[in-house]
Formats: sequence, C-alpha cells, structure tokens
Amino acid sequence: MGKLIEQLAPEYGFTSCSSHDVGWNPNHVKDADAAVEFTTPEVAVGNIEALAERRVPVVVGTTGWITHMDRVRSAVERNGSALVWSPNFSIGVNIFFRLVREAARLAANESQYGAWAWEIHHQTKKDAPSGTLLKLVDDMRASGYSRHIDVSSNRAGAHPGTHEIGFDSAADTITLRHAARSREGFARGALKAARWIVGKKGVFEFSEILFGQEPQ
Repeated sequence: MGKLIEQLAPEYGFTSCSSHDVGWNPNHVKDADAAVEFTTPEVAVGNIEALAERRVPVVVGTTGWITHMDRVRSAVERNGSALVWSPNFSIGVNIFFRLVREAARLAANESQYGAWAWEIHHQTKKDAPSGTLLKLVDDMRASGYSRHIDVSSNRAGAHPGTHEIGFDSAADTITLRHAARSREGFARGALKAARWIVGKKGVFEFSEILFGQEPQ
C-alpha cells in the first residue's frame, strides 16, 4: 500500500511522498501536510499518537485497532490534530455499506430470511474477520436486523478482498457482493481523504467525506 500511495500521490496534489516500514521515525514527517497510516494493529495506535503529538493530520487505513478509539480520539483532540478513519477506504465499499444497511432494514421484519456475512482476503492479512465485515454486521444490527447472522472468513493467496452479505429464505436468495480487483481503490480513497483533511481538526469517518452526515 505504501508504494501504491507513493505512486499515486502526485495525482492528488502531493508534491512528495515517502513510505516507511513499521519501525519508522515520526520526526521524519513532522512537517508533512498529512500522513497515511497502513501498518499493523499492533503499532497503529502508537503511530497515530506520535503523529497527533506533531499535529500531522493522519488517514488511518489499518484495521483491528478500533477498540482503542477512545484513546486515539483523546490524543487527536488533545493535540489539536486531525484524523480520518475507516475500516475500508474503497469508495465502492462505502457505497456497499449503504446498500447493505438498506437491505437489512427491509429484511428486518421478514422472519423467513436468515442472513450470512462472508469475506476473503490474501493470506497475509492479520485480522479475521476483516474490519470491513465487522462493520457490515454492525450496520445490519443498527438497521434493525436482530436475528442470527452467520459470519465467516477465508485467507488465501493474494486476494485483494471480497465481501458478501446474503439473505436466504425457502423461496429465494438475495446476495450483495463487493469484490476488489486490486488495492488501487483503497489507495485512491486514502489519498482523497488525505487531501481533504489538510487544515482540519477533529476525528472523522471517511463516509462523512464522501456522503456528508450519515443517515439516521
């Protein structure tokens, strides 16, 4: 992801971009307009805090750290910095989130429909289920679907990511699926967020940038 973001950055008005390994020194980016964090759950929170202390706005594409959101939010707000986060920076996936919410709302009172949630990613992805799938399930619950949702994951090869939500009854099956062809969509979404966050303060979700206020 770092190399892809570096390659695409000039298209988004960034004059320089450099990628770092997990052991990066935050002082190297203290004068940056924005930073994009795609590392691992184990180091993401520390990286975010270090960037917040230097008031470098950060776009966080790492997943698996969301249980530390209160700690992250406190660091960002305490230092007057800014952060955009999302379990998935693909614009298509964020549209998919909305479609799944609406489908779950419509199926909520139709007791004949059971539901499943499934995803597959490359074998090196650390978290399973993915943060994206967990958000999809949370969104289904928030939309009123209270029955059991069967959740499963696979890890194999170099697959960039497919997420599927389904509703099944004796009469028919409804399947909603998003399949990424490459990681370019994630990189472009992150760069769109990085361009937006320059000069901002606060904590934002990527969906707020794309669609404005989330629907109630």
